[in-house]
Amino acid sequence: MDITTVRSYRVARTRADLKLSPGETLIAGGTWLMSEPQPAVTGFVDLTGMGWPDLEETEEGLRIAATCPIATLVAWAADAPPEWPAASLVPDAANALLASFKIWNTATVGGNICRAFAAAAMVSLCVALDAEAEIWRAGEDVRMPVSELITGNGMTALAVDDVLRAVTLPAAALRSRALLRKIALAELGRSGAVTTGRVDETGAAVFTVTAATLTPTVLRFPRLPSADELADAVGSADGYYTDPLGAADWRRAVSGVLAERIRTQLS
Repeated sequence: MDITTVRSYRVARTRADLKLSPGETLIAGGTWLMSEPQPAVTGFVDLTGMGWPDLEETEEGLRIAATCPIATLVAWAADAPPEWPAASLVPDAANALLASFKIWNTATVGGNICRAFAAAAMVSLCVALDAEAEIWRAGEDVRMPVSELITGNGMTALAVDDVLRAVTLPAAALRSRALLRKIALAELGRSGAVTTGRVDETGAAVFTVTAATLTPTVLRFPRLPSADELADAVGSADGYYTDPLGAADWRRAVSGVLAERIRTQLS
């Protein structure tokens, strides 16, 4: 789509270049920005000129640049270190996107997270693995869980001049046994519910619900819960909502079904 209101385009190469003028907005892949009119946008500031490495494997875990294309992350997962079996969630999450695999080559991990739709698949991935967001804020670095970064459907805790620099998937979570399941009303439609579950090396279990709730739901247990414990936790969670792609009661019910399937497989 032609964004007819845009009058300027510049490439950011330093942190100082990320200071936005009125009407400017950051762009990386641009798959959402270029998909519909942006009447308030008069200029683009291209993040890709910052030259951030897409992926960095460290002792801390996997650091993913906000500008990393989803396709690059999926390709990494196909040959991920064997001691990180939870990397198998990456292609599952990518396939939960309401987007052709061809879009993966342009759409970025950070863009999907910052757009913060309830069904944002990179949010599902990051929340499932306790990812931490690294945010550049007015000359300082701020870190927060991705689960707390998302404050509503299409809303985040990011201020106007904040920049998501990267997200890190912790090594401890990547070493876990983990599964992701999703459901949609239409075969190729937007996810109505995405549920994940994992069991860490300590035996602790973490289940998450996204897409079905307006903000990520994270449920923690000291061990793998019983069927009744999990059903009660998922069923009593807040934030299930209704829209044309699913009713709240349906989302609540199918999230419980998906969670139990995961629990059974993990046990």
